[in-house]
Amino acid sequence: MQISDASTHSGAQRLFILLAGLWVGSLLTVGYLVAPAIFNTLTDRQVAGMVAGSVFKVEAYLSTIVCIALMVLANLLVTRGLRQYKVIRLILLGMLLCSVAASFVFIPWMNTLRDQALMQGMPVMLSPSAEIFSKLHGASSIVFMLQSALGLYLVWRLTKPAH
Repeated sequence: MQISDASTHSGAQRLFILLAGLWVGSLLTVGYLVAPAIFNTLTDRQVAGMVAGSVFKVEAYLSTIVCIALMVLANLLVTRGLRQYKVIRLILLGMLLCSVAASFVFIPWMNTLRDQALMQGMPVMLSPSAEIFSKLHGASSIVFMLQSALGLYLVWRLTKPAH
């Protein structure tokens, strides 16, 4: 009696879906609930920005780790014959590029600009680096929105019944 691919790998697929759902949920919660709440609660925008930046930094590192783990699991599922995970790997690659850009480019650069301004005794938005900081913030926001959209698409694809 031969067991079908779907039932053979259902545990790994369920783990994949659970991890992906929790991760994408954390992305959406941080970006569209926590960050706005921080800015609505704290009256000092500089402090709010520092707190939100710290939260986004943790989320970016978490995203990088979870995305790599999901890519490894997706590769395992593809090698076991579950071809639908080939597309999933591409979505994860896009999401990984977003989290790596945030973790290792945008966040460190923005933190450096903020720290330099603070050492000069001024908030970053009043410093000579205000324009570049605003552009970095805009670009990082676009990358985060792209990652969020890819995450929603990932979860959508994962809920699609296998052929």
